[in-house]
Amino acid sequence: MNPETMLWLALDLTGTFVFALNGALTAVRAARLDIVGVVTLGMMTALGGGVIRDVIIGDIPPATFRDWRYFALAVAGGLLAFALSKMLNRLEAAITVFDAMGLSVFAVIGTSKAAAFGLGIGPALLLGVITAVGGGTLRDVLIGQIPTVLRSELYAIPALAAAAITIGAIRLDCYGLAAALVAAVVCFVIRMLGVRFGLNAPGPLGTEH
Repeated sequence: MNPETMLWLALDLTGTFVFALNGALTAVRAARLDIVGVVTLGMMTALGGGVIRDVIIGDIPPATFRDWRYFALAVAGGLLAFALSKMLNRLEAAITVFDAMGLSVFAVIGTSKAAAFGLGIGPALLLGVITAVGGGTLRDVLIGQIPTVLRSELYAIPALAAAAITIGAIRLDCYGLAAALVAAVVCFVIRMLGVRFGLNAPGPLGTEH
């Protein structure tokens, strides 16, 4: 395995862990669940988007079922969140940062994988966003909340920006580590600016958003 491939695997596994941690902490905050529920929702947050993407592009069985490390890190993130649940109020900022990190990494990886399977610009963009937000959407639905992607400060838009930069670099034949990092950083910055300043995507005219 060459160094760049190893780095991408490391980023993918890191994204899996931080999304599991974020998803489980969000579940603890929003619903009173036992350890099984917390870990399960953490795993769904971490793995759900990638599984949806892989099923759609025909990469069967999905990568998360072929590499035990994805499951191990998803479970570890859920267990850590359960252990830290008493510190939840002090972890509010960390939850947001973890979420933005996972969103950024998964948007880039999802888009690049979709493009590698021969999908066009539109489908690759869509699957990049689905990879980034799919797991969190499943989590929110299961705990009875309107999904974050539909109501939060610039959530899908940063993922779309990262996906667009990624697919643009691929089409221009200049995709590599530098381009991927730029795309991830752009996503992270937009997401954090949205949180910091309470920015939202436009809503229907005449309504508060």
